[in-house]
Amino acid sequence: MFIKALKAQNPALIQAARTLWQQGTILPDTWVIDVDQVMENGRRLLDVAGRYGITLYLMTKQLGRNPWLANKLIALGFHGAVAVDFKEARTLRNAGVAVSHVGHLVQIPQSQMDQNVMASTDIITVFSLEKIKAISAAARRNHYVQPIMLKVFAEHDRLYPGQEAGFSLAELDKVVEVIKTLAGVQLVGLTHFPCLLWDDDTRQTLPTPNLHTLLQARDRLAAQGMTITQINAPSASSCSTLALLAEYGVTHAEPGHALTGTIPANQYGDQPEQIAMLYLTEVSHHFRGNSYCFGGGYYRRGHLQNALVYPANSCHEVATRLLPVDESSIDYHLPLAEEFPVGSPVVMCYRTQIFVTRSDVALVTGIHSGKPVLAALYDSLGNPVSGGVHE
Repeated sequence: MFIKALKAQNPALIQAARTLWQQGTILPDTWVIDVDQVMENGRRLLDVAGRYGITLYLMTKQLGRNPWLANKLIALGFHGAVAVDFKEARTLRNAGVAVSHVGHLVQIPQSQMDQNVMASTDIITVFSLEKIKAISAAARRNHYVQPIMLKVFAEHDRLYPGQEAGFSLAELDKVVEVIKTLAGVQLVGLTHFPCLLWDDDTRQTLPTPNLHTLLQARDRLAAQGMTITQINAPSASSCSTLALLAEYGVTHAEPGHALTGTIPANQYGDQPEQIAMLYLTEVSHHFRGNSYCFGGGYYRRGHLQNALVYPANSCHEVATRLLPVDESSIDYHLPLAEEFPVGSPVVMCYRTQIFVTRSDVALVTGIHSGKPVLAALYDSLGNPVSGGVHE
């Protein structure tokens, strides 16, 4: 999906990945991240957000819940991390990362209520009254008032499978009346997902009906005299969409793919954020006239189509295509059209969610000075890999 953009925006990353692979520093099935470019992308995002008065949380799941990079981005100015599930919150907090937002897209289990409240989480997203009551009880036990945010929805909104949740607009008034009776929580925010999506036909990122539902909920609460200080509209947050979000009164956003430049809008290589991540693997064997490379990093919604192969690690690349992948099976190998020498490095670039893969994550600095250094090596769930170098 992003091969052309990668070659146009960050060819040095390709060379760095090949160099580290040739040295044996990284293995096949590794996501190689250009730390310096991620930081530059982060600066651009913070600059644009500052102009429009939008607060940015940091999304880490695309990066494999990586605490090393998260801490660097928070030091840069991001307002803590958002954890989309309770295990991500655990990983980040255990590594000393400030987690500001939990509960969206996955609620907090009962056994973790107290520790999330005690961690002074800025805001917790909820989409059931049972969870609100549990948070209230935990907050009272800890002599605290926990700010919460409601996830809302309306009929015919776009919801992804496995993410069906939220309070309907029709029940919002009753929910608010219950919240007013609970001493341990304070309703301060509203959210929905996805609020923006890329449209291939117009080549633009456009508002979804979900965003309008979110604003309807805001207006209904305002009519009741409720002060809502956080309108959080995630999905496709980037330099080119922050102005649009500001027009709609959005106060908070959660960039993830924008940090690595792997937003759909950047498939043509023309966005302010530059590509800062690629997938490195290696030809394992041949079968019936095609090449099979080591897998582990396939993501079924990643729009992976093409690859660059460097036969016998030559300087000359050969572009090839990915053959159909059976998504009902484990991606032990990824099939490429044609035969290439066994052991040849393969470069791909596509959308991913590293935390659902088996890949390593190599954090590399010094790429643009021509002296790439493996600064840290983690697995796909944010755990240090033995033998990796860490600051």
